[in-house]
Amino acid sequence: MSTRHTLTAAFAMGCLALMGCSEKPQTHGERSAAKKDAAPYTGGESGRFVLDGFKSGDQNAWAQHLKARANNTQSDYTRIAN
Repeated sequence: MSTRHTLTAAFAMGCLALMGCSEKPQTHGERSAAKKDAAPYTGGESGRFVLDGFKSGDQNAWAQHLKARANNTQSDYTRIAN
């Protein structure tokens, strides 16, 4: 009888271990509330945070601005050198 209980317990533990290996797919379907973000260069709803002269949707101007900002104002190397 002891062997029978041991095998039953081992079988139950094996089943529990295998149950932990399954996972539901985490894709969003038509019921999902998730939405895709817009591209950052498309601009926002408010003009308060947009620089003068920037046209919404101009990807090249956006990239140039980020490059200039990284080189001039947000570089610790240039701030320390001054």
